[in-house]
Amino acid sequence: MSRVRVAPGALFTTAAAAQVIRYLPPNPIPAMKIIVGLGNPGFTYRRTRHNLGFMVVAALARHRDIRFRRGRFQSTQAEGRIGREHVLLVRPQTFMNRSGACVAALARHFDCPFEDLLVICDDVNLDLGKLRLRRSGSAGGHKGLQSVIDHLRSRQFPRLRLGVGQPPEGIDMMSYVLSPFRRSDRPTVKDLIPRAAQAAEAWVYYGLDEAMNRFN
Repeated sequence: MSRVRVAPGALFTTAAAAQVIRYLPPNPIPAMKIIVGLGNPGFTYRRTRHNLGFMVVAALARHRDIRFRRGRFQSTQAEGRIGREHVLLVRPQTFMNRSGACVAALARHFDCPFEDLLVICDDVNLDLGKLRLRRSGSAGGHKGLQSVIDHLRSRQFPRLRLGVGQPPEGIDMMSYVLSPFRRSDRPTVKDLIPRAAQAAEAWVYYGLDEAMNRFN
């Protein structure tokens, strides 16, 4: 009777080997860290304050020479490595206020612990150009971040908040965050985006505490 070698030192008949192969579990999904930049899809919103999260993950992808492609769960994704870590960069395409549906689905699919999920977003409560890494916390009025909290049913995930400042008197909040940066603000934003990308990389390389020490 013919025999098939399926493991060192173990021989099975062809029929037995077929049974073993048939019931082998699928290859496990590799462990990875997920970095989500929040924003709104479409050309209209491309340069707005609310899309600062998109801008940062796009800069990180360019720096790592990885490309975004349409992915699962209404998102575009760029997959690659930062150091030894397998990393997935994500831009939800659900519009800001429904971002949590995409983020929670990805976290479940990749069995990603919340401590390995970093969400990047704009923050009107920080001065323009400031950034803050936090281990957890409230949404602070940010609708996209609130959607993530609601769908994860947890506040216990890291977030990188990027300051865009308060709207000038007479301009409502929605109009402000959905407007492009003023010309005078652009040099500060141009400096902020690579610093935020570096902070995200530091989170991957060194962990949250060290990244907070370096960038907060």
